[in-house]
Amino acid sequence: MTKALKASGFLGLAVMMAVGLHQFVILSGGSAVPPWMIGGHAHLGVLSILAIVMGFAVPALGVVGQLRTAVTGLFIAGQWGIPGIVWLGEGFGLTFLMPTGFLWGGALIASMLIMLYKTVTTEEAGGGGRAGVAPADD
Repeated sequence: MTKALKASGFLGLAVMMAVGLHQFVILSGGSAVPPWMIGGHAHLGVLSILAIVMGFAVPALGVVGQLRTAVTGLFIAGQWGIPGIVWLGEGFGLTFLMPTGFLWGGALIASMLIMLYKTVTTEEAGGGGRAGVAPADD
């Protein structure tokens, strides 16, 4: 499951970079980039970086079973849903899709709340210090 988060993150970054290049072409042609394109680009970039981070955080916190499936599915849905509705709703005039932003945002929030739950209920392994590392004396 964490492979899906990491893969979605890297794919999202590739798509975000392609959109960024498209924006550069628009600017180079002397036109302004539409705000909806900028917004979707920014959201996809940030959420894709967070997807990669989540791919490492999920196993580190010991999220398993149905919670792991829920975190992964909810996060990936939100990662693509938020920029997707901005691009489709505003960019392609499908404004009837805009209210689904609450669904995609809710999916992201639910994913983060599951991670919060695991963070506060999971004991850290080890002493929390840097074992085997001597402090510098210079």
